[in-house]
Amino acid sequence: MTDFTYDVDEQGVAVITWDAPGKSMNVLTREAFDVVEGFIDDALADDAVKGIVITSGKKDFAGGMDLNVLATIRAESGDNPAQGLFDFTMNGHRILRKIERAGMDPKTNKGGKPVACAINGTCAGIGTEIALACHRRFMTDNPKAKIGLPEILLGIFPGAGGTTRVSRMMGAMAASPILLEGKMMAPSQAKSSGLVDAVVAHDDLLTEAKDWVLSAKDSDIVKPWDVKGWKMPGGAPYHPAGFMTFVGASAMVNGKTQGVYPAAKALLSAVYEGAMVPFDTALKIEARYFTSILMNPSSSAMIRSLFINKQALEKGANRPDAPDQTVKKVGVMGAGMMGAGIALVSALAGIEVVLIDQKQDSADKGKAHAADYMDKGISRKKATPEKKEQVLSLITATTDYEALKGCDLVVEAVFEDPGIKAEVTKAVEAVVGDDCIFATNTSTLPISDLAKASARPANFIGIHFFSPVEKMMLVEIIRGEQTGDIAVAKALDFVRQIRKTPIVVNDARFFYANRCIIPYINEGIRMVAEGVAPALVENAAKMLGFPLGPLQLVDETSIDLGVKIAKATRAAMGDDYPDGAVDDVLFWMADQGRMGRKSASGFYAYDDKGKRTGLWSGLGERFAVAEDQPDLAEVQHRLMFAQVLEAVRALEEGVLTDIREGDVGAILGWGFAPWSGGPFSWLDILGAARAVELCDGLSKAHGARFKAPDLLRDMAASGDTFYGRFASDKAAA
Repeated sequence: MTDFTYDVDEQGVAVITWDAPGKSMNVLTREAFDVVEGFIDDALADDAVKGIVITSGKKDFAGGMDLNVLATIRAESGDNPAQGLFDFTMNGHRILRKIERAGMDPKTNKGGKPVACAINGTCAGIGTEIALACHRRFMTDNPKAKIGLPEILLGIFPGAGGTTRVSRMMGAMAASPILLEGKMMAPSQAKSSGLVDAVVAHDDLLTEAKDWVLSAKDSDIVKPWDVKGWKMPGGAPYHPAGFMTFVGASAMVNGKTQGVYPAAKALLSAVYEGAMVPFDTALKIEARYFTSILMNPSSSAMIRSLFINKQALEKGANRPDAPDQTVKKVGVMGAGMMGAGIALVSALAGIEVVLIDQKQDSADKGKAHAADYMDKGISRKKATPEKKEQVLSLITATTDYEALKGCDLVVEAVFEDPGIKAEVTKAVEAVVGDDCIFATNTSTLPISDLAKASARPANFIGIHFFSPVEKMMLVEIIRGEQTGDIAVAKALDFVRQIRKTPIVVNDARFFYANRCIIPYINEGIRMVAEGVAPALVENAAKMLGFPLGPLQLVDETSIDLGVKIAKATRAAMGDDYPDGAVDDVLFWMADQGRMGRKSASGFYAYDDKGKRTGLWSGLGERFAVAEDQPDLAEVQHRLMFAQVLEAVRALEEGVLTDIREGDVGAILGWGFAPWSGGPFSWLDILGAARAVELCDGLSKAHGARFKAPDLLRDMAASGDTFYGRFASDKAAA
């Protein structure tokens, strides 16, 4: 059974149907693409065939290319992987160009057979590029369907002609949201932009496509760029208007990427150079830039972490062998910001929710968060009043613990106070059944200690959500010393239900994410105390690709929370506490009443609407900026190694058991330099030997916190990489 089937109806329309067996979404393989070409050849050679319709046999059209193919091609190409990737890309161009030209005479542009694409649902990546090669695109009128080219989000760009076709269809300016931002569009938006030609009712989709094929004239199937005298919409690069467009686009790309995302720059170069040459030459230019990106280690790392590894974790790569643990009814203890968010995402997933707080007003306020969220969705046409009613009907806001009866999972999200958490644990366990799993949402408190309050420690687990819950994709699951496999399976299945990405770590102070985030923040604050210019600290981080510099990040999470964590950590570590210099700054800021964004005053200044206006000038009055400033590279190395060394130590100590979780968790949890693929991928790009060399210099200059872990030194000595040593069996990617 093949991924594509071919059938000619009584009217002479050949229908090529994409329906990959055993898969919920069509993804293109090399073998399947060859089958498509064979069917196109058959249709063009058959005089009885008047035209072609390409469609899908699934509820959606296509999800893109199987990115594992790229790694296979690289491996098969031996000493010349670039040539192998280029030849593969050009072969794809050849097949899509065959669809586009459809047998027409190269001189007269006549005699071709019309090809329509009937897009019956979501269409992304290579699916969209196949559609773009067709002469007319019909899309089903389904608000859940989306179409676009999201490759840039994975560290590559549309390399099967999508970049060249979209830019020539719309012009560089109009094409930028689709190509440079990877935006997926609803059918109506796609029609307005020109990405599809018609939006029709689902039941009429195939009929409309066939009718068009049977009525299409020669002029209907010739692409604009194949007509003599064609000009680039908005102006070519040498045209005054086009020149200004490309100058602005270059500035925008560099402003947004800080030069660390090679795919965006390569895409823009392909559009710029391709606009000045004939279409087939432009495809070759696109293929060369695409190959260069595939050969870039940043691209490979991003594909591995953000596609292959992320997908594996979401499918339960590290799930214990246990029966299905789908959550039917969840209790949420505490209706504050975190609890309200947990209740919202649970109800959105169709799970019955009991939201409990000490006071009914507080519980109602937590439920109102869901109502406000749905109202915003309705105003943006991303939700309906009916969906809002459905979501709210699933949430019961109450103070009555008896309402928890029947819950198979309870998530506690009360104050970060062990005493309060212990009281809630005992009160919940007095009501729920013996099989109910109890999860504590904590960011710092050791799970094994909190589990001491439980009568059923095997059913006690940590589920660490990131704020805001509805936006953040990562959920950190923490296995305590006595946590059982059923509890882990329940947590993983719950995270899958609410459509987030899980990582599972073993219990330790700060777990994994905060263990790495806190040193990043602390290093930034420490540099301020040393006299490093705050602007240098912040911009050094942003130039590494971090969404927030360490000072802005502490403002967002609140300075008083940082003080609370520092005091608790110092109490636990005693004389071993390493961050006294950080506390000098942090505690002073708190004493000034500058608590961060929530008080509209922190390391940054804010206007009366809460908008940042720049770094706070008063900081320099207390911590003077030194006359001699460090090199940018030194500041960046301090910020990077403060995090990646903690990731290595977490792996070394067994807190982290799978490097895939370390990389995916870092990117999704706190925005660790996505271009790098995560801490372990970055160390592999850098090389263990070079990393140790840099650590030795940093530790000599700045202290033992930068000492290279034994594991890293061992890898430097053996020449190993993390994905070479640890990506075997279950961690393979």
